[in-house]
Amino acid sequence: MLSTNKNEVFTIGEIGINHNGDINIAKKLILEAKLGGFKSVKFQKRTIEYVYSKEELDALRESPWGTTNREQKEGLEFSESEFDQINEYCNEKEILWSASAWDIKSLEFLDNYNLKFHKIASPMIIDKDFLEEVASRKIYTFISTGMSNREDIDYAVKIFRKNNCPFELMHCVSIYPLDPEKVNLSTIEELKKTYDCKVGYSGHENGIAISIAAVAIGATSIERHITLDRTMYGSDQSASLEPVGFRNLIGSIKKIELAFGSPKVGVIDEKEIPIANKLRSHIYRNM
Repeated sequence: MLSTNKNEVFTIGEIGINHNGDINIAKKLILEAKLGGFKSVKFQKRTIEYVYSKEELDALRESPWGTTNREQKEGLEFSESEFDQINEYCNEKEILWSASAWDIKSLEFLDNYNLKFHKIASPMIIDKDFLEEVASRKIYTFISTGMSNREDIDYAVKIFRKNNCPFELMHCVSIYPLDPEKVNLSTIEELKKTYDCKVGYSGHENGIAISIAAVAIGATSIERHITLDRTMYGSDQSASLEPVGFRNLIGSIKKIELAFGSPKVGVIDEKEIPIANKLRSHIYRNM
């Protein structure tokens, strides 16, 4: 388990590919996430030649790295040396990190690090062989449910329970950015009832109100894309939070955690007693 406090929400700052292949930007985002109060950050890891076909890679695409998809994808992908730096920097700053693997070879690469959690990205929930590989490692795993039907989720839960691997579902709608009327936060409670497990929220909406509401109705984890500047190059930037935004989000989550407390029906807080004596004095005098 990542937390022993039942009211504590596990927060993930999804750096993803918002670093634009620059390790210095990645480190700045890690530091901002730590200062902002996130419990963890997350990246993405792909084996380019496996995830994308030759036709896709050879297709024309203008980017800071060249004129083809291949050049863009390779420009965004961190090397082993850069992941070593991420691991060292996160350990130094005392913040957890992980990466969403998009293929088994990338998952095996991540085995080189002492990761405390895995994350199944929404596209990967239908890859049964991949799910088996992740579950066999028995590391706490967050499973995003974007683009998934009931059968997909059923099978993923079955695999993780069969392997006795701890997991947490994350309600997710894979639209970037996500319009409020598409969020359907009530799905969080439905997932809890259906699968009898913890359920978090992976959001792609603009702003922080919906993520705050997700916590208020019982989401046990929150994942949001983060960036230094939403105008930077990248497909995920527009659905990301800048430092001011995610600091406000984490601050609000912490207030909600405190506010949940524990049930105290009929228990008068000691600070209420002098107020009660003052405001009820006219009643007490006439009793």
